[in-house]
Amino acid sequence: MELKPGYKQTEVGLIPEDWDVKRLGEVARFRTGPFGSALHKEDYTDNGIPIVNPMHIVDAAIVPTYEMTITAQRATELADFRLRQGDIVIGRRGEMGRCAVVAAAQDGWLCGTGSMIIRANQGYSAEFLQLILSSKPVITSIENASVGSTMINLNQGVLNGLKVALPSNIEGQQAIATSIKAVGSQVEALQSLITKKRQLKQAAMQELLTGKRRLPGFAGKWETVAISQVAEKITGFWGRTEPGSEAMHSTSVIRAGDISEDGRLIGAARRYLSHHESSLAGCRTGDTVMTASGNGLGKSWTCDQDGVYSASNFVRIIRPQRGKADGYFVGFALKSRRARSKLVEHTATSAYPNLKPSFFNLIR
Repeated sequence: MELKPGYKQTEVGLIPEDWDVKRLGEVARFRTGPFGSALHKEDYTDNGIPIVNPMHIVDAAIVPTYEMTITAQRATELADFRLRQGDIVIGRRGEMGRCAVVAAAQDGWLCGTGSMIIRANQGYSAEFLQLILSSKPVITSIENASVGSTMINLNQGVLNGLKVALPSNIEGQQAIATSIKAVGSQVEALQSLITKKRQLKQAAMQELLTGKRRLPGFAGKWETVAISQVAEKITGFWGRTEPGSEAMHSTSVIRAGDISEDGRLIGAARRYLSHHESSLAGCRTGDTVMTASGNGLGKSWTCDQDGVYSASNFVRIIRPQRGKADGYFVGFALKSRRARSKLVEHTATSAYPNLKPSFFNLIR
């Protein structure tokens, strides 16, 4: 295979020609947190010097709990394990790749028993190494090389032998780290905006669905009815992976896991249904498809086209009766807080969670 100009093939894959492949042990030093015998629960105090264990490393940041701290005197006794600004602290148990760069305000905090300190050598960027250590390919390499039967346990030997690709100069490393962090900040801002918009939508939906807010031009009393009074409930079919002897056709069958928590259709399995099954379980525009078994019970999606999807036996089609209800209104009603609160009351939780038929009779 012809190489892309300016790149070279290495043991870690295709990288720019001016990058190097090095063992992590060549670019950084390591120190494992104190043994359990050196740090006990009775050493903890409130509002002292924070201890950083894996649970305190969240989204590449250190988030301490101030009941898990030690006195200044005890921290002095454990001086070898104190963090410095620019260190990387990484969890060595459980979820791999959980790591963060120590900020100026965190200088002097203590590396916990479940963590490890990675201290970059001169000429190497801690911010760049942190991004490398939290990347998917490196996490996979760590998991494959780490020891532990029931829980992965990262050790210095694994880190020392870990192969990483990086620019040959610290300026290039820092420029990449800065660029990636800028993109991350933009993503966080967008996620925050999406969350606010979703909250506004939920609030407006709640007011409109309960009649607390009326649209211009509409007045009069609201009726209180059960879903079963204005819509038909239909159970689907699983279908076959191959056609049977009778006349069958291929269709996209919606399973419980194909509906997202926020009400989107994210997949559908190709299956063969008989024409009779398809006519019963085929989705029409305005039908709401709702999960009735398994995890994510009560998730729903409203169909926006005819003849494309069918329902499996793990979901229910809620089909509004003509002249009695609008399909999209019913779909929004099933996503309302009141409907979600009723789910718990009307769920059978023996071995496998199932939505009881009573849900559609009692929800109003």
